[in-house]
Amino acid sequence: MLFSSIPGLGETKVKLIKAIQNDHLAHALLFHGKEGSPNLPLVLALATYINCADPGEDDACGKCPSCLKMEKLVHPDLNFAMPLPAAKKSKSDEDEVMDLLSSWRSFVLKNPYGNLQDWNYHLAINKPLSISKAAAKQIVKTLSLKSFEGGYKMMLIWAPETMNASAANALLKILEEPPAKTLFLMVCQQPESLLTTILSRTQKIHVRNFTDEEIQDFLVEKGLSTTVAAQQIAPLADGNLREAILLSQNIEDKNTLIFRDWLRNCYSVKIQELVNFAEQITTFSKEGQRSLLLTGINVIRESLLNRSQLSELMRTSDEDRDFIQKFSSAVLNDDKLTKMYTALNDAHYHIERNANPKILFLDLAFNLARIIKAA
Repeated sequence: MLFSSIPGLGETKVKLIKAIQNDHLAHALLFHGKEGSPNLPLVLALATYINCADPGEDDACGKCPSCLKMEKLVHPDLNFAMPLPAAKKSKSDEDEVMDLLSSWRSFVLKNPYGNLQDWNYHLAINKPLSISKAAAKQIVKTLSLKSFEGGYKMMLIWAPETMNASAANALLKILEEPPAKTLFLMVCQQPESLLTTILSRTQKIHVRNFTDEEIQDFLVEKGLSTTVAAQQIAPLADGNLREAILLSQNIEDKNTLIFRDWLRNCYSVKIQELVNFAEQITTFSKEGQRSLLLTGINVIRESLLNRSQLSELMRTSDEDRDFIQKFSSAVLNDDKLTKMYTALNDAHYHIERNANPKILFLDLAFNLARIIKAA
């Protein structure tokens, strides 16, 4: 992973590179940001740059033996600790550990912006995951050995917030007094869940989410969507690149038109059309259902901004803005729009938790109709 493979965030990249060049990098770094931010990619790019044999001013060379190993995540001095299912108490199976590490590498290479749910799905086990006390002791043991190639020995801990108190306490001493040329690289979404004793021993680096423009450029450059679709996806993803990638696999350019027509049927209370749509929505993938609800949420948000005369904050494309302006200035007021926003958000929450889509969308349609028709 190179810095150049991560869209945007130039300011964060410059700070990290300058810290390395000036030898001001702390021995324990905590990268934290919301889901879909480049926490993990930035850490991998940092690790690549640190051990690069011929680093440039703004990135690793990408060609030396160290960079080539990092590209496949097989560098012997980069170690990983990640949440895993509880180990069997009967015996320690070294082959199983190696299989899990291989699975982790394939997961990261395929889905560097993934979350804990994606990792659980990748493992196909559907069990609680955590970093155990035994795993923490293994971290200490691993870092007690010298580096293989004479450079920094790095320990990348992904989702350290899944550590329990005993696991976290097992790391305190080595975090306080690490061996020479040792780096802890922690990647976290919920730093408030970590023990304060861990937090106090790390240098915290906040990683912001992506801008709409950065997401659009990424989707188009990677061939994941057309320019028009990328313009629709970016505001729905709201800075979350994981969400944007998922939406790009399911979203249609006419999502706003679908929502517009459905909303008109809600307003007119055309029961048969609403029932037909509820039947049709069951043929959508779960991501397709979510993307339609996110489109609706975005339409309501943009309508509220339009009514507040804050058009400079609106993120909708010109093609959709005419509908939003008419929609927000018709029979709706701020109170109704706020209630509709809440209803759509609730529906999105329940579809995430596997609610029956036919029942959910039909109930949502009648709920929106009541809100719109209210005096």
